[in-house]
Amino acid sequence: MKEKYFDMIGVYAAFLCLIHCVLAPVLFLLPLGFSHNPIIDISFLTIGIFPVIKVMRSAAPLYIKVLLSISWVAVLVAVLLESVFHKESILIFFGAGGLITGHLINYSNHKH
Repeated sequence: MKEKYFDMIGVYAAFLCLIHCVLAPVLFLLPLGFSHNPIIDISFLTIGIFPVIKVMRSAAPLYIKVLLSISWVAVLVAVLLESVFHKESILIFFGAGGLITGHLINYSNHKH
C-alpha cells in the first residue's frame, strides 16, 4: 500500500476519534442507555498507531514525525486517564487534532 494511503487512514481514524469524543458525552447524558466503553477508545488507539509507525519509518520530515508521535502519546494518556481514573482530559482533542494535522501535511508532501 502506498504511504499516502496510510496518511488518509490516520486522518479518518483521528477524525472519527474526535467525533466520538465530542458526541459520546452528549449521548451519555440522554436517557438512551448508552455507557462509556473503553474498548472503542483502545480501538482508535490501535488503528491510529499503524499509520504513525508507517510515517515514522518513512522519509517524512522530522517535524511531522515529532508532531505525530507527541499527538499519539497525548491520545494514549487521555485514554488511560479515562479508563483507569475515570477523568476526562482535554489532551484527547489536542492529540486528535495533531494527528489529523500531521497526516494531512504528510499527505500533501506526497503529492509533490
